Amino acid sequence: MTRWCVLAIRVYLSDMLKARGMTSKELCAKVGITEANLSILRSGKASGVRFHTINRICYYLECDVGDILRFDGRLEDEDEEKE
Repeated sequence: MTRWCVLAIRVYLSDMLKARGMTSKELCAKVGITEANLSILRSGKASGVRFHTINRICYYLECDVGDILRFDGRLEDEDEEKE
């Protein structure tokens, strides 16, 4: 299972795309976002995303929010405190 994390939210969008047999380009066209913005979201580097966008992603992937975004149980700055 592929997962990316910058904050404490893990992003599993690539896994869901693969499971649904959909390309990023196809999803972008349906959702109405750029491939660059979807790439940022997929990489976990997005600092925010609109509920409208998440709603459309889940609609077209026929999934729940929890299928693409999961909280890892830590604060995002816990890793920084260890350094």
